[in-house]
Amino acid sequence: MMKIGFIGLGIMGKPMSKNLIKDGYSLIVLDRGKDDIKELVEAGAETATSPKEIAQRSNVVITMLPNSPHVQEVVLGDNGLIEGAKEGLVLIDMSSIAPLASQEISKALANKGVKMLDAPVSGGEPKAINGTLSVMVGGDKATFEQYYDVMKAMADSVVHTGDIGAGNVTKLANQVIVALNIAAMSEALALATKAGVEPELVYQAIRGGLAGSTVLDAKAPMILDRNFEPGFRIDLHIKDLANALDTSHGIGAQLPLTTQVMEMMQALKADNLETKDHCALALHYENLTKVTIQR
Repeated sequence: MMKIGFIGLGIMGKPMSKNLIKDGYSLIVLDRGKDDIKELVEAGAETATSPKEIAQRSNVVITMLPNSPHVQEVVLGDNGLIEGAKEGLVLIDMSSIAPLASQEISKALANKGVKMLDAPVSGGEPKAINGTLSVMVGGDKATFEQYYDVMKAMADSVVHTGDIGAGNVTKLANQVIVALNIAAMSEALALATKAGVEPELVYQAIRGGLAGSTVLDAKAPMILDRNFEPGFRIDLHIKDLANALDTSHGIGAQLPLTTQVMEMMQALKADNLETKDHCALALHYENLTKVTIQR
């Protein structure tokens, strides 16, 4: 029977691991949060004391961690996965990290006969809970096909996008599009409000046309309801845009709009709003235009 190790039971990892259990998989979990571990044990998971032990007891390990340094520590650090890894183990890193970091980690693991997929996700907490995430995967195609069903237990869409690192390049492209969409929507709704037109009516009028999008339908109602509690936090989007800009500088691609939105998010962080939902970009426009966007 396949044994899956799962490291990282945060806002995304906890519901993702629960969906694996619901689908009949046997899990060994590890996290710094004792309450989160207790919740998974009650759902049927086993526990481990270190990433090394997870590697020793698992056929495949899934990591869902905040950023590149956290994945590097868990995989390559003291008592890390690499110390307990046996030939044939597979790592599916579902964190959103820098593509170069994925490639470096994969190279280190390959020396021990361990294969790796970088498989970041999109959809936020609601889609993690209901198992309808989108997963973009880089790595060996045969390994992707072998573990497709495991990833599909957490997602609606699982797409192979190329070699190792391609999954995270795809995720960075996704995060650029989401950030720019939220900024454009906020700018437009601020314009409408300043002009004296009800932003709710503007939203309803445009959502069925070319300006309509998943982002618009997910985030405009939140802004209009003054609901900035996170499905995806500003500070996490800052992390993703930083990785996008670092990657762009490394390959000579210019991202002028991404740079502008990054500055807006940094301004919100300076105002201690970094734990709010990324639709709080609307607050930046409210500060500029001196209006309140609401129903």
